[in-house]
Amino acid sequence: MLRPFAVALANRISSYGVDAICGPLTGGALLASMIADRLELEFLFAERRVSGRAGLFPVDYRIATALRNQATGRRVAIVDDAVSAGSAVRATYADLVALGGVPVVIGALLAMGPGAATFAAEKGIPLERLADLPTAIWAPAECPMCAVGTPLTDAGTA
Repeated sequence: MLRPFAVALANRISSYGVDAICGPLTGGALLASMIADRLELEFLFAERRVSGRAGLFPVDYRIATALRNQATGRRVAIVDDAVSAGSAVRATYADLVALGGVPVVIGALLAMGPGAATFAAEKGIPLERLADLPTAIWAPAECPMCAVGTPLTDAGTA
């Protein structure tokens, strides 16, 4: 039985005329698979790969080798369980576009902070989410705690 939250997100995504649902394997792939099954659409997934880049988006996501041809010319919904900085969604979007796919909507159960909405607006595609939570993400050079030297953990309690 599909969970009510997955049904709700599937219902929202269904109105965009997508051909496939794609999710990051180390994130929302299970949710994406459930939604693809519910909508009787093809399921694609993107695999996480370390890029060696510094900054907030040091990881790439690439559509699995066996599925890469299936993205070409397809209208795709990118689905993740939760999006904060949006690295998985951004990298999946970029790989889909490079393959000739057409991302038409981003779906998430939870959007934390403005990252997902900002990215969706930049790309001119809608963001469907069931809930929003405020959060702040800073690059290390802009982080107020980093600026005053506050450690991430308390060495005395580890």
